[in-house]
Amino acid sequence: QVQLRESGGGSVQAGGSMRLSCVASGPYVSIGWFRQAPAREREAVAVVTKKGKLEYGHFVEGRFTISKDSVRNTVDLQMNALRPEDTAMYYCGAAEWDYRLNFRGYKYWGQGTQVTVTP
Repeated sequence: QVQLRESGGGSVQAGGSMRLSCVASGPYVSIGWFRQAPAREREAVAVVTKKGKLEYGHFVEGRFTISKDSVRNTVDLQMNALRPEDTAMYYCGAAEWDYRLNFRGYKYWGQGTQVTVTP
C-alpha cells in the first residue's frame, strides 16, 4: 500500500512560482504529479519513471521541474512562469508499474492540493 501526502499549493499571480511537495511511503515504480481542472480529464504534469527519467506533459514547455529525493521519500514539483490555465487541483500519484505519463495506470493518489493562478 502506498500513501501519498501533498503540501504546497495556494494562489499566485500569473508569472509567479510555486513549489509542491509530496511525501510517499510504500513500494511504487513510478511517481509524479498530475492535475485536474473542473470539467476536464486528469492529465500528467510530470513523472519520474522507473529508470529515473523525468517526463513532462506537453504543456509544461520547460516551466516546471520535478525532482525526487529517495532519502526523504519526497517528490517535488517546482512550477515557474505560471499561467491562469495552470489552475487546477494537483495530485501526487504513484503506480506499481512504469506507466510513465499515462495517468490511468496510477493506482495511488494523494488528497490533492489546489493551485490557483490569477491573471
